[in-house]
Amino acid sequence: MQRMKLLAVNAAWLIVPFLVVGTIWEIVARAGIFQPKLFPSLVTIFDAFVRLSVSGVLWAHTEGTLVRLALGFLLAAVVGVLLGIAMGRYRFAEDVFLPLVSIGYPIPGLAYAPLFVLWFGLGDLPTILLVGVASSFAVIINTWKGVRAVKQVWIRAAEVMGATDRQLFRKVILPGALPYILTGMRLGLAQAWRILVAVEMLTAVPKGLGWMIFGAQEFLNTDVMLAGVAAIGVIGLLLEKQVFERVERYTVVRWGMLTA
Repeated sequence: MQRMKLLAVNAAWLIVPFLVVGTIWEIVARAGIFQPKLFPSLVTIFDAFVRLSVSGVLWAHTEGTLVRLALGFLLAAVVGVLLGIAMGRYRFAEDVFLPLVSIGYPIPGLAYAPLFVLWFGLGDLPTILLVGVASSFAVIINTWKGVRAVKQVWIRAAEVMGATDRQLFRKVILPGALPYILTGMRLGLAQAWRILVAVEMLTAVPKGLGWMIFGAQEFLNTDVMLAGVAAIGVIGLLLEKQVFERVERYTVVRWGMLTA
């Protein structure tokens, strides 16, 4: 019974912000402040969402975007975590890569887009590589900070007890840095979404949510644009709740390093 009450409270806290924003949106839409074509009501947006879903158009574009997102973010996560750990553990790696990361991190991902198009042409390849590069900086920096934040007393205690380098990394450094790594991946995923949606139009991909949104803009199909934005938001929420929160629950929360 207590568990059911807790689930109901959590569901309420999750739904309330959407109800507030939705109510404000509907009031503005029906007040006639903007033209209905430019500021459609939630009913119109929902109808567009259903229509695109039933016809299969939304699923086709979502599939294309998710494949590029998964491949690009996987590249960013692998490279970012490995490089961040190397920078945190070895002074030589930090001296070499930290200036490069510090320079590259503030540069917007779209600034690299023309170069990637010139180097790799149009299509999926430049999009995936650009997503990987643009979203890797947040993963690198947070992983580096996480490794540096591991308390030296933990490391010395493990060394005194005879831990090997592999055991030290697996039992002390990686668990201690994991909260920072997960934060970096969250930030990297958000950056991946931003760059992916924008660059899908620039690289002339055959399908994708970004392509659908920018294409609808040309014909003032605001309901289609907002349906695509809603799809991105739903996917982002699902990734947060079903991936990151579960990973946290089974790792750092279980280890007592974070509270649920």
